[in-house]
Amino acid sequence: MLRGFATLTFWAADLEAATAWYTEFLGVEPYYRKPGYAEFRLGDYQHEFGLIDSRYAPPGATDRPAGAVMHWHVDDLDATFERLLSMGAKEYQPITHQGDGEGFVTASVVDPFGNVLGIMRNPHYLAVLGE
Repeated sequence: MLRGFATLTFWAADLEAATAWYTEFLGVEPYYRKPGYAEFRLGDYQHEFGLIDSRYAPPGATDRPAGAVMHWHVDDLDATFERLLSMGAKEYQPITHQGDGEGFVTASVVDPFGNVLGIMRNPHYLAVLGE
């Protein structure tokens, strides 16, 4: 059974450039590095976010943005979205209010390395965090 988010990984043809870009965006250095890999710990639960040199990717995995979109909760969705765009990310999905006005808002970008990064304002996340 699924127990919770453990590690999210993105591919990057230029691992050093991707690591520098995410270090600037996140405001933290990777806590773990080895050849071909860099990993950050993020957020309230110290989730793992890794960058892997795309030469280790399965065939076709880096041809275009694809797959599921993992949305990270952020406190200020508009400001985070604008910051990502100002850093060279491209809009993938615009800021979208979901549901019946309950406060769920999503957006996503394609980072300069071809990965889809989702962001979200999620009242459920805040409720769980507050428990």
